[in-house]
Amino acid sequence: MDILTNIIAAEEDELDAVAASSRPLAEWSGVERPGIDTRMIAELHCLLTGDELDLALDRYEPVCVAEEGAIVLRLAEEAREKLAALDDEDIEPIAEELAAIEEFELEGWDAGAAYDWLVELADLARLAEAQEQAIFIWMQRSMG
Repeated sequence: MDILTNIIAAEEDELDAVAASSRPLAEWSGVERPGIDTRMIAELHCLLTGDELDLALDRYEPVCVAEEGAIVLRLAEEAREKLAALDDEDIEPIAEELAAIEEFELEGWDAGAAYDWLVELADLARLAEAQEQAIFIWMQRSMG
């Protein structure tokens, strides 16, 4: 079983709707990346903010669990702000560090894949910031 992961920008009061959705990207702006799990989100948080991994993992407890099995995390505001402030030159070294993290290596990521994902996340973070939205991470195990 793999994890389906959608990272989306949505209003705070849409949390329950996000959790209940079977296809969040059909309803909200976002990025799909299969295989991204909570630890990988926490690792990204650490690279962006300088926080320790144990502290970051504590911040990424599910904020909602749907009956259908999806869980939703909320990207920490400071991580969203750091992403929104990134430009292309800032992304490259972060992408290289991200690709070197064991969890990303095990998923087959290289610096190019990490770079592309970070560009998409930075764009999403800027959109969320402009619209005063939160970034939610919707995850569900696929039966495929």
